[in-house]
Amino acid sequence: MADPLLIIEDDTLLGRELARHFGARGWEPELVASLKQAKKALLEDHAEPLVIISDMSLPDGNALDLLEQARAAKVPGEWILLTGYGSVPDSVRALRLGAYDFLEKPCPLSRLEIVVAGARRSSQAQQRLRSQCRDHRRRYTPESLIGSSKITEQTRRMIARLAEVPFSALIIGGETGTGKGLVARILHNSGPRADAPMIEVNCAALPRELLESELFGHEAGAFTGAKGRHRGYLEQANEGTLFLDEIAEMDLDLQTKLLTVLEDRSLRRLGSEKTIDVDVQIIAASNRNLDERLADGSFRSDLFHRLSVFRLDLPPLRARLEDLEDLVPALIEEYNARSGRSVRHVPAQVYELMRNYDWPGNVRELRNVVERAVLLADGDTFPAEWMQLGHGMGRASGRRRSEPHVEGDALVIPLDGSMALDQMDSYIIRTALERSNWNVTAAARALGTTRETLRYRVQKYGLTGGADQDDQNAGDRTGTQTPAAADDKVPHGLHA
Repeated sequence: MADPLLIIEDDTLLGRELARHFGARGWEPELVASLKQAKKALLEDHAEPLVIISDMSLPDGNALDLLEQARAAKVPGEWILLTGYGSVPDSVRALRLGAYDFLEKPCPLSRLEIVVAGARRSSQAQQRLRSQCRDHRRRYTPESLIGSSKITEQTRRMIARLAEVPFSALIIGGETGTGKGLVARILHNSGPRADAPMIEVNCAALPRELLESELFGHEAGAFTGAKGRHRGYLEQANEGTLFLDEIAEMDLDLQTKLLTVLEDRSLRRLGSEKTIDVDVQIIAASNRNLDERLADGSFRSDLFHRLSVFRLDLPPLRARLEDLEDLVPALIEEYNARSGRSVRHVPAQVYELMRNYDWPGNVRELRNVVERAVLLADGDTFPAEWMQLGHGMGRASGRRRSEPHVEGDALVIPLDGSMALDQMDSYIIRTALERSNWNVTAAARALGTTRETLRYRVQKYGLTGGADQDDQNAGDRTGTQTPAAADDKVPHGLHA
């Protein structure tokens, strides 16, 4: 299928030559001779050419005026402007309005062809991005939060109301697996910033130094390994949304820098003296209790109040068990499509087992249960024996929470969504320290890591042991305790 090309040229011979030339090279050209005709094609008939080649000066006006109107109406397409005389103010205005290029006549067709090819690639990339945005808008609507219970309906109405409001910041609370990421995407794609980018960041997944560079950006040479300029997430999300998941894990000094950006609506990349204006909508989420974090001083109260313009707390699955009969069929349909299965029938026993379970991992855990059952189903019936709720390895057990535990020399960690990655990491390290009598070297050896790495994680998670008692016990066993052995203990009361 030929790509559409609009040519705006009042010189009849030149216009026909351009149309003939590009028509022979796979384009579908449309030739108009005035701004009035071009305006009708673009703004009234809603033509969407990939590229527009336009003479600057036309009998009824300047093409830059039409370009400005087209940009205001969000008409797609890359503009290439031709002029018989160079004008610095016109060229500056053209580039400011987003024109792809500004060429002087006479322009060799070979050069124009190269410029048009580049404009086509740029326009196609923008077209793909617009298509993706449209798909997201259709996919992420308030109705994407599935459920017919009263509490879900109230949550859905609140999300729909918030999507209509041009808020600057919002906090989403709720247990792990309740759908905070889904709600953030709904709010962005249903709101006024849907055409702008949404950047998602998990604050718990990045070390402090890397998170600072990723959020605020850096200049070449700002630190060791910074070989080039990097636009940070805040800058990339300009005019759009930045979703900060697990914001409670952000260090206090980064919280201070983030607050400054939100207050001043500007930032400086690391290693730069230049201030960059940013307009970003912030959605923050945490499965930790931020009120407790405020009380113990690990989260700044001024940042909390700046972010909590609105606050939305998502209910756990155990508080909306009536939604199971909506959620389970939807998930089965999704995994049927992915795996080529044809599970259709869900026995009443399955729903009974689900209603008698506590769902510590919430909807994320439910997804895992449904996926496993669909993949292992022999026919069209949902297999209750493969639900494996809680610790049960055969039939689903009753209302029991998945808990990590030690079995001999083995550690058992639940993968049902009930533990976050940091919780697993902290539990493994604490268990290794307890089994080594809180000796860092011995625990590091058992975990296959270095003392320095282990000490960093001990501080990060605020792990403390009965060091005073351990030191006394060590002294009783050896008679004396060497300075190195004393230094190797986890200090009592050590916090991150």
